[in-house]
Amino acid sequence: GDGRTPGKDGHWEVSEDLDLGQFAIVKKCREKSTGLEYAAKFIKKRQSRASRRGVSREEIEREVSILRQVLHHNVITLHDVYENRTDVVLILELVSGGELFDFLAQKESLSEEEATSFIKQILDGVNYLHTKKIAHFDLKPENIMLLDKNIPIPHIKLIDFGLAHEIEDGVEFKNIFGTPEFVAPEIVNYEPLGLEADMCLSGASPFLGDTKQETLANITAVSYDFDEEFFSQTSELAKDFIRKLLVKETRKRLTIQEALRHPWITPVDNQQAMVRRESVVNLENFRKQYVRRRWKLSFSIVSLCNHLTRSLMKKVHLRPDEDLRNCESDTEEDIARRKALHPRRRSSTS
Repeated sequence: GDGRTPGKDGHWEVSEDLDLGQFAIVKKCREKSTGLEYAAKFIKKRQSRASRRGVSREEIEREVSILRQVLHHNVITLHDVYENRTDVVLILELVSGGELFDFLAQKESLSEEEATSFIKQILDGVNYLHTKKIAHFDLKPENIMLLDKNIPIPHIKLIDFGLAHEIEDGVEFKNIFGTPEFVAPEIVNYEPLGLEADMCLSGASPFLGDTKQETLANITAVSYDFDEEFFSQTSELAKDFIRKLLVKETRKRLTIQEALRHPWITPVDNQQAMVRRESVVNLENFRKQYVRRRWKLSFSIVSLCNHLTRSLMKKVHLRPDEDLRNCESDTEEDIARRKALHPRRRSSTS
């Protein structure tokens, strides 16, 4: 069969929420027969062609089909699939070490040698996907997770294949999707997409503008520089590696194989290895970028909630003072506006 048995709900004991996406909720679950723990990703099914809510059957099947093909130690593993009336449920390997970025933001110091040990794992995962002609298309900090954060060099897992596609030779594929500050220029420009889109990788996006438009403009211009203030302790090899990834022309961007062979990732001699050991990553700047992103992220979630609340009011012709608060932050935002203060970061989304 295709592994989707209607009666499988009873095999699983579902507990706390792990993550919340636009049309998917990830919960922790336990297989009753074995006692083993997994993550259950509940994907809302689109109920009709006209509906904009939920995910189409085609997209869900694409994600499942890709997950069924992959088996690599740096990529999340699919254990089982079942569906009920409203959702398709993916039973996935439980990746409980949190995001790589959260882990790095809490570190006292980070040498380039340590940094490359993480990057190499990410590249290994991407290399595996690319040899199978699978493009992830959504490689951003939230989708780079740790299996267990309590070991010195945690094990990296690439997650969330909701946007992944198999790239077929000779078949042109165009789409607009992804997270604004992390998409490749060819996505913004609506040009043909291939595996190269995954290679326009950077951690704290150097393209993040104050508005979405500004961010997208920065990406298409590929405008960034290495600010001396922040990169004085960064090795030339590291900068060279980044420069060769953040390239507008897909043909000139490093391929995954070239990235793995780059001397910053695989030093050719002791001199290169030593430079890497003695150079440090500017964590203070990393943390600033990180907080800025987190703040933007929590702010956009609050804005989305407020927007939903307002559109719902319009539909049911409620007055704003009637009790229809979908988001606790809405009141806080009103107060903040009255006081003309900046809204503070909300712990619930950080």
